[in-house]
This record gives sequence, C-alpha cells and structure tokens, in this order.
Amino acid sequence: MHVKKGMTVKVINGNHKDMEGKVLNVFPKKQRVIVEGVNFRKRATRPTQENPSGGFVEREAPIHISNVMITHGGQATRVGYKILEDGSKVRISKKTNEEIVSN
Repeated sequence: MHVKKGMTVKVINGNHKDMEGKVLNVFPKKQRVIVEGVNFRKRATRPTQENPSGGFVEREAPIHISNVMITHGGQATRVGYKILEDGSKVRISKKTNEEIVSN
C-alpha cells in the first residue's frame, strides 16, 4: 500500500476532491482509508448513559485508496521505491526524488 497511517494525503477524485487530511485508519484487504475531516456520514445512535438523548453522530467514512495521493513538500505526489547501497528499501517522491520519511 502506498499510504500508511499518520501520513498526510490529498483527495484527488470524487465529492471531496482537493481536500487534505491525516490518515486515521488503513484497511488493506478492502483497499480503503479513513481520512481526517473527509467524507462525513451521519449515524443514528441509541440513548446511553453518556448521551441520554441519543441522536445523530457524524463520523468519517472510508474512501477508496485510489482516490488519495500522498502529499510531500506541500504537493501531491506518487510513491516510488529505491534500494540504497546498504540494501534497504526506501519510499521516494516521484516529483522530487526525495525520500519520504514516515511519521
């Protein structure tokens, strides 16, 4: 997967195009991610002790991984891979050829 939890991504397609946010969750088998502040859905909740009146709660819903791109240096970029001289594999930005440092 080109996206990992904690990275900043930009939505490139769909109803929330051009919005940015931090990745909260990644679901590799379903190929979906939850991005902070993007794709809100209303959900009805039953009354509980913490919330006696119940009501509606807004939560972020997953979006497909193909609709997001990693932002590096303020720009959306594709992810490439490079093998260093010591044999380790690192992720690089295709736009700037710089190494992407994970959070």
